[in-house]
Amino acid sequence: MTPETTPGTGPGAEGCDPGRERPIVQVALDFVDLPRAVEVAREAVAGGADWIEAGTPLIKAEGLNAVRTLKAEFPDTIIVADMKTMDAGRTEVEYAAKAGAGVVGVLGAASDSTIRECAEAARTYGCKLIVDMIEVADPVARARRAQELGADYIGIHTAIDQQMRGEAPFETLRAVAEAVDLPVSVAGGINSETAAAAVDAGAAVVVVGGAIIKSADAAAAAAEIRRAVDERVCIETTLYKRVGADDIRAALEKVSTANLSDAWHRQPSLPGIRPLLPGAHMCGPAVTVRTYAGDWAKPVKAIDVCRPGDVLVVDACDATPAMWGELATHSAMVKGLAGLVVWGAIRDTPEIARLRFPAFSSKVCANAGEPKGLGEINVPVTIAGQTVRPGDWIVGDDDGVMVLPREQAVELANRAMDVLEKENRLRGEIDAGKTLAEVAYLQKWEKR
Repeated sequence: MTPETTPGTGPGAEGCDPGRERPIVQVALDFVDLPRAVEVAREAVAGGADWIEAGTPLIKAEGLNAVRTLKAEFPDTIIVADMKTMDAGRTEVEYAAKAGAGVVGVLGAASDSTIRECAEAARTYGCKLIVDMIEVADPVARARRAQELGADYIGIHTAIDQQMRGEAPFETLRAVAEAVDLPVSVAGGINSETAAAAVDAGAAVVVVGGAIIKSADAAAAAAEIRRAVDERVCIETTLYKRVGADDIRAALEKVSTANLSDAWHRQPSLPGIRPLLPGAHMCGPAVTVRTYAGDWAKPVKAIDVCRPGDVLVVDACDATPAMWGELATHSAMVKGLAGLVVWGAIRDTPEIARLRFPAFSSKVCANAGEPKGLGEINVPVTIAGQTVRPGDWIVGDDDGVMVLPREQAVELANRAMDVLEKENRLRGEIDAGKTLAEVAYLQKWEKR
């Protein structure tokens, strides 16, 4: 809830007034490069951000010099040091405060003695303490205890890795805000569509990371968040939001196979599978077929098994003759299939291209095989050395075909969106005159 009292004054505490009517917008600089962090911070403050957070990745990469640099650049702005302290609380709070932090973070999972030490150090060195409930099993009980131990703020935080699985912080935020008499901060995938909902759920501090820092224009993005918070409006966005199982197709339609590969630690696409139609993009859950070279009976029967939006994946032994052609394509389109992947041969390619059907195969030939009826439908198949199971998600474009295991599909779709969004910022920096080597900080991050 919004507190009735405001924090005291002291070094680094200027402007720190969560009791004011207008909620605080905090930009989380989760970078690993300080120059980029400072540049984005300038833009975000110009757009209306109140507080600047030196994110944990930034502090780990650049040390407390990140806090010191931000404070020198923004002397009248609260700098939040997201230390995620778990031990040695007095020391970490002391040096963060001396570097210029007005608010320092300790984990709610830390021991009572560590949180108490952090609170005492915060009072001694003139900063405030936020206790972060990230991954705490009972955040309501722990938030109450943190208040008893001397916390100034409670942080509700859905971890990035949990966001990628479609989780959101609002239910926990509401419960904790009703349970404590401290201002509550919320972080975890907040964007222009959800910022107002965060305030309505009890947030006094709305922490925004990706929706600002991944934008090519962070000032405009911050201004949009500021308006959403101040006017309590939902401003639609196609980016910076994470999906659950019900919305996975919408995310996969936006991303490329290259985005997915980058998001998945450079996972390779299916080798040898190429699109028939340049510019095609498909995505959908797999219906699988195992057949033999040229035997088109089971693939054709599988069309009847498919639902609209499915992708038919056929293991045809990477051999000729063809087991798919124009009539099968026409039938698949009438059924509403999203596309086709064949580890084998297809034919009638001019007709399929004119139909604009996303078809991918390892071979093309003129001669068709016979419908012998061998094989199976909806069993695990092996395509170019990778296993594809019924229900796995398939994404294809000009770069090839990616297979997403159904248990990981939501996470991988969200991580691919994250890659797409981050590239927007890099593209903007290149447009502003930097080279790719500069925006990638190659000299700093090349492995020695």
